[in-house]
Amino acid sequence: MRARITWGAAIAALATLAACAKQEQAKPAAGAAAAAPTVVTIHAKDFAYVAPDSIAAGWVTFHLINDGPDLHHATIFRLDSGKTATDLEAALKTPGPIPMWAVALGGPNAPAPGQSFDATVSLTPGNYLMVCFVDIPGGVPHFVKGMVHPFTVTPSTVATAAPVPDDSIALQDYGFVFSKPLTTGHHEFAVTNIAQQPHEMEIVKLAPGKTAEDVVAWIQKPVGPPPGDPIGGAAFQAPGTTEYLSVDFTAGNYLFICFVPDAKDGKPHFMHGMMHTETLN
Repeated sequence: MRARITWGAAIAALATLAACAKQEQAKPAAGAAAAAPTVVTIHAKDFAYVAPDSIAAGWVTFHLINDGPDLHHATIFRLDSGKTATDLEAALKTPGPIPMWAVALGGPNAPAPGQSFDATVSLTPGNYLMVCFVDIPGGVPHFVKGMVHPFTVTPSTVATAAPVPDDSIALQDYGFVFSKPLTTGHHEFAVTNIAQQPHEMEIVKLAPGKTAEDVVAWIQKPVGPPPGDPIGGAAFQAPGTTEYLSVDFTAGNYLFICFVPDAKDGKPHFMHGMMHTETLN
């Protein structure tokens, strides 16, 4: 698997993109502090979301609770050019790349059943759709089974601020760029896709004695207990987007992995080396 790298150019691009993302939101009146992100709770089950139909614009923290026996995540798509959820649902059923008018902003990646995970993204007014691409078990993406939820983002007069990160991670073709060594404890990560194609980041705490290869083998044939506990992470992100993750690390071995199909050959990105293990003491 690919070793961790910390290229200065990648970190500079990460900082620039994160700053631009913050500037997209309305500025508060002089002397007024911006509010914290709006918190929206999503309940995920087999195979549907329970979530609001309308959300106010600004920075929004999606709190995903996995109520189902299977893994689920929530990729948030902004639909441009007057497109609707019906248009994207139809496009997803057709082989080929996701249309340019559907912008994947990220969202909370898959926590283990019974667990939750938080991810914060910037929403502007318009039409949106949350989608689950997880295909375990059976190899059929959950959106095919109806796991989609359209919602509308309405204008807001309240300015909200992005979380203040203490660490940054960049997604590139094909790897993860960490701005500094990872440590145990609570972290707020800014995660930016600096690549030329979409990526995601799922974090798995490996079971004792298990490896990244064990996780890959189990995903391809999910028989018996999983070789690790999925924590969550950054769901499917388009190039140039930034989201923020709240993560708590305890001591142990962790896997960072991307399952997005490659734009050129269709292979999941971990087959191109986009997986990384980290040991935290």
